[in-house]
Amino acid sequence: MDEQKWAEDRIEGRNAVIEALRAGRAIDKIYIAKGEVDQTLGHIASKARSQGVVVVETDRRKLDQMSQTRAHQGVVAVCAVKEYCTVQDILAIAEARGEAPFVVVCDEISDPHNLGAIIRSAECVGAHGVVIPKRRSAGLTAVVDKAAAGAVEHMAIARVPNLTAAMEELKKAGLWIYGTAAEGASPLWKTDLTGPIALVIGSEGDGMSRLVREHCDFTISIPLKGKISSLNASAAAAVLMYEILRQRG
Repeated sequence: MDEQKWAEDRIEGRNAVIEALRAGRAIDKIYIAKGEVDQTLGHIASKARSQGVVVVETDRRKLDQMSQTRAHQGVVAVCAVKEYCTVQDILAIAEARGEAPFVVVCDEISDPHNLGAIIRSAECVGAHGVVIPKRRSAGLTAVVDKAAAGAVEHMAIARVPNLTAAMEELKKAGLWIYGTAAEGASPLWKTDLTGPIALVIGSEGDGMSRLVREHCDFTISIPLKGKISSLNASAAAAVLMYEILRQRG
């Protein structure tokens, strides 16, 4: 991700980051200088983790590249453009609409443009929410917001510490979990996608992780007639979501 593109959603400097945490600002990640033995930075890291914020240790050169003020004091916070919700909040939206739940689960989608495009498609097809993991995933940064073309404002997005635990929560609520894979056992056009469903979209390079795959009830594949072996993650997500919409009527 081009760090210069998200100047509008970052906070730099120790006091500024501490105040943002105190105020309950929705923070996506906090980057702290690696190897620093500093009481204030330690306090920031501790407070952030206690609030469920991901803390990433990185070298000062990376912080320098991220910094616009050139006075980051060893810490830069990247803010979320919207508050995250819970999996139960997403299920409540489906219940309020009187519809069978339709949830999109993103397994380590790290490219913010892909995540934004997936959120945009999810909103267009009427999905009730999107679930993303806290780690090894893009969050709701300004780049994602822009790529989603405003859809972030209308889509419930849950950010969870453990994706497989969230999938089990969805199963207990009666949803069937469909994972996407090139070698999926069920071809898309021959798969029944009606009823309560959670659709798992794998990461750009590796697809679904082993644990996530093991928690799926079914795996489905998209027909490919060309010489390329797979679609871009967000393009695949759009194809799958629109087939679900078609079947749901």
